[in-house]
Amino acid sequence: MSFELFDPSGELAISQGHLPHWFQKGVTYFITFRTNDSVPADLANDWHGRRLAWFQQQGVSVANEGLKMALARLPENLQTEYHSTFTREFMGYLDRGHGTCVLRAPEYARIVADALLHFDRKRYLMGDFVVMPNHVHLLVCLMNQTDVEGQCYSWKKFSAGKINKLLGTSGRFWQEESFDHLVRNPKQFVALRKYIAENPEKANLKEGEYVHYVFDREPDRQR
Repeated sequence: MSFELFDPSGELAISQGHLPHWFQKGVTYFITFRTNDSVPADLANDWHGRRLAWFQQQGVSVANEGLKMALARLPENLQTEYHSTFTREFMGYLDRGHGTCVLRAPEYARIVADALLHFDRKRYLMGDFVVMPNHVHLLVCLMNQTDVEGQCYSWKKFSAGKINKLLGTSGRFWQEESFDHLVRNPKQFVALRKYIAENPEKANLKEGEYVHYVFDREPDRQR
């Protein structure tokens, strides 16, 4: 098993929800999903508004073709500007530790980690991941007909059910949609592994306040 990267000449399906999702069979994704209270509504609304204004300044209508398609049509320098401004900013919001940060407790973070590894090497090949107090970053290569939206839903439903039961709570635990990004080249893959590894330090977390899993290339070993 290995991590296959995005093939621009391969078959590609695009679905559209509040966030756009690109699907290509058997390739690697960088995925982020977050707890429902991880970013305050006023902060999120301001971010979405500024992002929409930025696209309008580029003469692009996101409503007509979807964010990812609109972004893909822009020159590389503008794509870099977008990610440097908006993607980096939103990831920074997550690291501020908004919300109840339930996953800071090891017993709840481990539920999420166990969910991610449950079908490892069966439905997907799980790469590096980090479970932070209010969000998760992961690298995963999907196998066979496994689709990114369905798999994210499965991880979130299973872990939310167990965590809510232990907390004695109900209702939405995770934000409904997730950020997913097709990994396009080995350099990007290495950079994303580094980002995952360094995320706890950037968020000023202590050991025991997060779970960092590192993919081991030998199938029967984990660390």
